[in-house]
Amino acid sequence: MSGTGPRAQDSTCPRTPSPAGSAGPVRTCVGCRERDLRSVLLRLVLAQVATGAGEPRVVVDERKAMPGRGAWVHPTLACLDLAVRRRAVPRALRAAAPLDLTAVRDYLERADR
Repeated sequence: MSGTGPRAQDSTCPRTPSPAGSAGPVRTCVGCRERDLRSVLLRLVLAQVATGAGEPRVVVDERKAMPGRGAWVHPTLACLDLAVRRRAVPRALRAAAPLDLTAVRDYLERADR
């Protein structure tokens, strides 16, 4: 890409800096909107419940390999609370209805102990 035109990088508008010594893929936390390494963030995905209702629920993708869209969040309750307040998880997962994040909150509380 050339250095001219409307898409040229403007030095007065700095981009979000990459994590120091990025040694892998970088993702953005949907809670605090900071960029960090994929290995540091927690991936949330929609999974179908095996019961009769069939409503999808948000689960933690520990291996970061489940199929489908993922929402990335720092493994802290503060970032999860920010994501809930901003309604960022349903937007990132492209879900039409509000989502229940109690399973994610329980996971983080268990990991905090």
